[in-house]
Order: sequence, then C-alpha cells, then structure tokens
Amino acid sequence: MELFYRTYGEGKPVIILHGLFGISDNWVTIGKKLAENNFCVFIPDQRNHGKSPHDDNFNYNLLSEDLQEFIIQHQIKKPIIIGHSMGGKVAMNYTLKHPESVDKLIVVDMGIKENPPHQNEIFDVLLPIDPGEFSSRAEIENYLSNKIKNPRLVQLLIKNFHLTFDSGFEWKLNLKSIKENYSHILDEITSTSSYNGSVLFIRGELSGYIVDEDLPELKKIFPQAVFKTILGASHWVHADKPIEFYDLVMDFLKNT
Repeated sequence: MELFYRTYGEGKPVIILHGLFGISDNWVTIGKKLAENNFCVFIPDQRNHGKSPHDDNFNYNLLSEDLQEFIIQHQIKKPIIIGHSMGGKVAMNYTLKHPESVDKLIVVDMGIKENPPHQNEIFDVLLPIDPGEFSSRAEIENYLSNKIKNPRLVQLLIKNFHLTFDSGFEWKLNLKSIKENYSHILDEITSTSSYNGSVLFIRGELSGYIVDEDLPELKKIFPQAVFKTILGASHWVHADKPIEFYDLVMDFLKNT
C-alpha cells in the first residue's frame, strides 16, 4: 500500500505515526522543529486515514507491513520511530518484528496491553453523520462540540472532513472499516522477543493509557526503556504540552 506522507528536512531519518482518527497534519509542527535540528522527518497517513488508501482490512500486522513497505519504498535506513496511541502500537509491533532496522523508538502515551473501548463515544457521534449535509467547518465544529465536550478531540475530528470542489464535505477516513475492525486496534501487542535498543515512553499525567503497574511488563520487552510523565497533559501529550514534549524528545535523541 502506497501511503500519503509529508516530509521535512535532511539528516537522520525519523518516522512519526499518528493515532486513531489522526492524520499526518497533526504532527507537522513537531516534524518541522525536528527538521531544523538535522533530522529528515517522514509523517505518513496510515491506511484508512487522511489521504492514504482505504482498505477493508485493518489491524496491527497490516499497519506494520505498511510501515515496512514505506521504509523500503523510500530507502530509509535505521529510522527513529515515534508513534502516538495507535501509532505507538504500530511502532512497537514493527520494532519487535524488525529490531535490527530501528535505531531508536519513542512511544507516546500507549502501552502493549489490550485497551478498553474508549472510542465508542466517538463512533456513536460520527457514524450517523452525512458529511455532505454540512456547509462549513464552523457548522461541523458546532455540531461536534455539542456532542463531545473535549475541545482537543473536536479539533482532531474536524480534520477528518474533506471539502471537495463539487459535492461539499466528505470523510477522509474510512470510518466503516475502522469501526468494523475496532477490536483489532484494542489488541495487545505480543512478542516472544525483546528490543534492546533505546526506547522512550512519554505519558500524560492525566491519561490512563500507561499506569505504573504496566511498567514491569514493558521493561521485559524493552529492557532499555525509560519513562517520562508530562504534568498536566492528557492522552494528546504533544498537543497539550508541545514545548515540554519536544524537549523530552530532543534530550532523548541527543543523549542516548
């Protein structure tokens, strides 16, 4: 599958993987800042998201195969991989399958365990929507804000509406496939091997995706892992606290 992507800068390669309902655009600010520090940053839209192809099949093995194909297509050697949420599980799954091909790994607010279905509320709001009935992004924002009380999440979801030249708004994401395969996105990442390279886990203080009880199991699979918590940040750590997040990333990349 040929993924749409954005790229910035020259130097050591970095691949950033967005989360569920996200797109590459969510990471442009961070990507450009990394590019200013001698990194070549690739930010793909994962399958069924953004401008990348849609497919009925959607699980971590396929997403990892997409990533491998992307790395081969673009002749990327030993990238640093950064993954948030669903993208974090893709990054971990790929790294455990291809440990020799990854230089360093940064996982943002996601562990390996099976997750509860936190996004059911989002499906309940999005599935009944006909995007073509909206006439402006302000109208979409008003509708979503009345249904979802998290402003950060509303702004994330708005980016999944695409304005066409002739037929109004349409979905960027393949909502049908994502819903049908949602249980696969909650799956635990399992492995009989470990990754002995440098790994940084960044979690939000206000998020529950990585709790202290998860750390011993993560250390078994990623024995060199270090864990950092950003105070006052939710699951969308990079958006809530961009300066603190960027500083942690840069410190890790420079000193490990």
